[in-house]
Amino acid sequence: MPNPAGLWQGQLPVFAWGVYGSTLKRAIAALKYENQPQLARPLGRWLARSWLSSQLINTGLIVVPIPLYTSRQEERGYNQAALLAKSFCDTTGLRLQRMGLQRIRPTEAQFRISADAREKNLAMAFGLGSEFRSNRPNSPVLLLDDVYTTGATARAAAQILRQSGIQVYGLATISISRKS
Repeated sequence: MPNPAGLWQGQLPVFAWGVYGSTLKRAIAALKYENQPQLARPLGRWLARSWLSSQLINTGLIVVPIPLYTSRQEERGYNQAALLAKSFCDTTGLRLQRMGLQRIRPTEAQFRISADAREKNLAMAFGLGSEFRSNRPNSPVLLLDDVYTTGATARAAAQILRQSGIQVYGLATISISRKS
């Protein structure tokens, strides 16, 4: 993206490294659906380098990846957002809390449903993860995900954090759909 911080505004600011299409779309599909977890390392690093060159640097942030439901993660073998977050944190030096959130119920894949249905699909889908249930952070949270389309997933995750008294700084994502 020419300006990754172009959507850094509003209630849930978004920092997006690229546009979901072409080669980036193919790389994310391979990461998620073709058992190519090694792709998370360069993608997370590119996001991190872009973040570090922005004006958004906040060294006190805690990075929390958007979680998968247990059965989907077992099926895939990994959570792509967690792998991206690890690479991002390795480069930025920010703290990673893999278990800050958990997906407490299965949801339909978002790409299969309309924008209106996405909100309903994600209602009550997230809860605090074990790390935040036992030790609520005082630092703000930066959510991290692979693709931002309508924002339904990020808003649902941010809502549960805020309801628990945890400040959400924004969302960093590898890609944003052109529809956003």
